[in-house]
Formats: sequence, structure tokens, C-alpha cells
Amino acid sequence: MKRFAILFLMLTLAAAVPALAQSIKWTAAVEPAGDGIYELVLTGKVADGYYTHPLSDPYTSAEIELEGVETVGEPEDVYTPADYKGEVVVKGTYILKQKFRSPDGSVKGSVTFQSCTGDLCGMPEDWDFEAGGGGAAASVTDAAPADTDGSLWALIIEAILWGLASLLTPCVFPMVPMTVSFFLKGSENKARGRFRAAMYGLFIVLLYTVPISIIIGLTWALGGATVTSDIFNWLATHWLPNLLFFAIFMVFAASFFGAFEITLPSKWTNNADKNSDKAGLGGVFFLALTLVLVSFSCTGPIVGSVLIKSTQGEFWAPMITMLAFSVTFALPFTLFALFPSLLKGLPKSGGWLNSVKVTLGFIEVALGLKFLSTADQTYHWHLLDREVYLAIWIVVFALLGFYLLGKLRFKHDSPVEHISVLRLTLAITVFSFVVYMVPGMWGAPLKALSGYLPPIETQDFVLGSYTGPAAQAEAPAADGPTLKIAHGLMAYDNIDDALEASKETGKPVFVDITGLGCVNCREMEARVWSDPKVLSLLRDRFIIVALYNDDKAKLPESKWVTAKNGKVLKGVGRVNAYIAQERFGVSSQPNYALLDSDGELLAPVRGYNLSIDGFVDFLNQAL
Repeated sequence: MKRFAILFLMLTLAAAVPALAQSIKWTAAVEPAGDGIYELVLTGKVADGYYTHPLSDPYTSAEIELEGVETVGEPEDVYTPADYKGEVVVKGTYILKQKFRSPDGSVKGSVTFQSCTGDLCGMPEDWDFEAGGGGAAASVTDAAPADTDGSLWALIIEAILWGLASLLTPCVFPMVPMTVSFFLKGSENKARGRFRAAMYGLFIVLLYTVPISIIIGLTWALGGATVTSDIFNWLATHWLPNLLFFAIFMVFAASFFGAFEITLPSKWTNNADKNSDKAGLGGVFFLALTLVLVSFSCTGPIVGSVLIKSTQGEFWAPMITMLAFSVTFALPFTLFALFPSLLKGLPKSGGWLNSVKVTLGFIEVALGLKFLSTADQTYHWHLLDREVYLAIWIVVFALLGFYLLGKLRFKHDSPVEHISVLRLTLAITVFSFVVYMVPGMWGAPLKALSGYLPPIETQDFVLGSYTGPAAQAEAPAADGPTLKIAHGLMAYDNIDDALEASKETGKPVFVDITGLGCVNCREMEARVWSDPKVLSLLRDRFIIVALYNDDKAKLPESKWVTAKNGKVLKGVGRVNAYIAQERFGVSSQPNYALLDSDGELLAPVRGYNLSIDGFVDFLNQAL
């Protein structure tokens, strides 16, 4: 489990931060300056609609690195100042100069830069160059503008990485055993099994790309993505779809345990596929639709960034990006769908296929709880707090361990006369996992599971020195922050009050754009915020405001907000989501912003990124 989590973190590191297409086209040239000194001149053409930060900006990412030569003096930049929200930025032509000493004037190296549009800034990018030689000036060109093939390929690669990473998220991974079990039935005919598996992958791709393409078209026509964001937020956090998904997982689990066989009505299957008798293309489409709907809880960042691009001048790029994402996302599921037909070709040894189904049933019960937990968190039901969730998981996996040892049998199981090495290995793994979870009942952080479990703030009893809300003895001041968030930190629930506190204390404001049911938010809190350096900065140097975008609590009428489209927003989550979209240009969680006491951004908005040092650097930009 821990290795899966580490792989997931590595894959998502580059994909989680909102990406902007490379939007500066560079050329490099070398000019003689006398006495063996030459001057490197880097000329950047900033695409329309984008800007970058000059060297004088303390938050700039601009940097020149030269290889094998001695630099002379400090780098200089030449540009015509432009304004963005009172900040000096660079638009149009941007020239960077660096003198160096070289025998023949040849030089190679790289320039680091960062492009921004609106309040969104991409990750710092590097462009390698090699210029000069023989004392004559030379130039090279690379780094395509935002609408060329080079940047589009970067977007495609990012989407592919995100598609792979999505497989290991708590929203998507539960569909793997469901897929395998679904295609176990009717896989005797290998040709038919391959056809159904291929159609399953095609349905997944179409269900992602076609609706998104329609949405982008409507967004272009209507000029905004707020309604679309509301739809995705509803799918990810509303009690109805989450309870429906939970029920579906429990029904499948019961079927895996042998309680009944899941079959579609003959009328449906006959209409969908006249050549099938039980689960034709209608059933395959339903499973693909379930997968796509379930995955919105964890694939929100990529969908959200695609929608943002569609409102910032992009049209084809978001569609192509979503196509690359969906193909990558669908391919492993297509292979999983093909896997049962391969199983059927293997020799049967007792009832081992049924054992596979029962094992998947236990896993479905455990992972299906995530959807019930999401509804529980966003609606404040307090039915499935952390210790209750953990207790269920401990019991479920303990029963799975006993089943693997042959101590627990279902009606379709064959007697286990001896334990194979494989079953013993699996049993040891499962029981080790159970032992790992037990300390969590007393407040152990269980960082490897932080994305699956409810936040530790919901736990009633925490043993030891943990500084979370359960250990807080003092009630918050009436005129101070009222929200208890991760690690015992206190936060305001609205930006206006936080800005007032900032003016009084002189501290900058840390805006936590988060969600009660946000998986990646819990990962950030458990893995990054828990670091002593980060926690100390947040506690002592910042005024914190937490904007929960999925909180279903209602606001008093005095705090209702009227959106640009005239719609009155009455819920906490709806208002916070609108603020995040309009003020910070983001529609996914987590995202983090730093404000001064006047509400101006002190640094580009930062998204999901598990680099502790990077987060410390981000916070220090406001200090």
C-alpha cells in the first residue's frame, strides 16, 4: 500500500499544479564586449495574453545558468514595464543579458523562466541553448509559443501522467476489482471477451471527451465555467451520487460474496446487444459510466484546469488534452477487462476463481466506504468519523486474512486442504496491514492512508502529544478564527475577516482552498503541513483562512452572494467555490494563495505539490 502511495505521489507531482503552455519563444546570441569578455543576449517573445516577472521582482523565477565559463557581473534585463493588478510585469519582448569570459565566445547553458496568465502561473520551465563560437555572434531558436505543437505535446504528456496517476486514487482504484469481476462472467468466448473489453475502453474515452467537448463549446458560447464547475462539484460531493456509488459498491460486494448474481433485465440486454444473453454492451456501458462518474472525485484537478484553459482563449488544446488523458486512463481498464478471459484459459484448481471474487468483495467493501465518507464529511453527519472508519477497515481486512488462511468460507468455496505459498504471502501482507492500522485508533497519523481516511480532526480520542483539534483545550475567541483545521491550526471561514486580522497583526494571509471530501487536501495536510518547518510558519507567521468548496452548510441571508450570472449562492461551499474561481482562477482543490492585508496576491497560486521545501519557499515569498 505504501509503495502504491509513493508511486502515486511521484506520478502526480508534475501534473497536479495547473499547467500553462510554454508561452515565451527564445533566441540566444553572443556579442563581443572586448578583453576576452562576451555578452550573452537572450531575447524572449512573450505570447499575447501572457506575462512573466522581471529580475527586479523578488518572486521571479528568471535565472541564467552558464556551463564551463566565468560569468562577469550580474545579469541584466531590458523590457517595457507593464502593469498587472498594480504589479510590474513583462509583456511583449523580454531581453536578458549576461556577460561572461570565454576564449572563443562560445557558451551553452539554460534559462529558467515562468509564464503567467491572469492569476495563474505555470511551473518554472527551462530552455537549453548553445551559442557563439569563433568570436562571431550566433543564435538558436527553440521554445515555441503557446499555440504550437511543442507546448501541445507538453500538455499531452502532462495529461498522460495524470491519467496514470488517477488509477491509484481512492476514487478510481476501487473500480479495478469491480472491472475484473464484471468481466469474469461471459469471458468463456475469448473473441467476445476481447470485443467487450475494447468497447469498454472506447466507452470510457467517449464518456470523458464528448461531454467535455460539449461543455467547452458551451463555455465558449456563454463565456464562463462557473455552472460547469458546479456540475463537477455536485458529482464529487453531493450526498446523492456519493450514496449511490456507495450502494453500487456494496451490491457488487454482496454479489462477489455469492449472495446473488447481478444480471441486467433481458429486455435491456436484447436491445443493447442481441447476440448476448446476460451482460452485453448495455452492461459494459453502464460500468464505464459508473467509472467515469466515480472518478470525478479525484480527477477534478485535470478537468478543472481544462475548463480554465477553455475560458482563457484555448479551444482545441483542452479537447486534445482530455483525449490523451482519457485514452491513458482507459487503457489499463481495458487490460483489466481482458484479464478475466486470460484467467479462464488457465487450469482450474478447486474454486480459486471464486476465491478471487470473494477477495475482491472484501476490497470493495473497504474502498466503497470512501463515498459514504465524502457525503458524511460535506454534510457534517458525523456517522463515519475516523475511528469508526478505521474500525471497519480493521475488521474487514482481518476477515480477509482469515479467509485467505481458509478459516472463513462462503457457500461457493471449495475446502482449503492446504495453504499455498501465494495465499500465505497474501495473508501475511493483509495481517501486516491490519497491524499497521491499529495504532490509528489512538491517533497515529497513518500517512500512507491519509487520502483514504477521514481527517484526524474527526477523531474523538487522540493519545499522546498530537496537537490536533482533539487535543485543544481552549475555545476559539469569539472575534478570532473559528475553524479548527489540520494539526490544531485555527482558521477564519471568510477572506474579509482574515484581511482585517492581517491589518491588525501585520501578518500575511494564507488562503487554503480546500474541501471536506478532498483526497489530495488530506495528503497535503498529512505529508507537507505536518513538517515542523511548515507547521511553525503556518501557526506563527500567517493568518489562515480556509475556504471549503464542498461544505453543504447554509449561510444566513446576510452572507449570500450573487454571482455574475445573477444566481444567488446560499451555501458555504457554493460561495467559496465561486470566490476561488473568480478571485484566484481555480476550480479544484487543494490550492493555496498568499495575500497581503489589502488582498493582493503575493505569489502565484500553488496547487497540489508534495515538495516540503517547495512549500516552505512558497510561504517565505510572503515573508
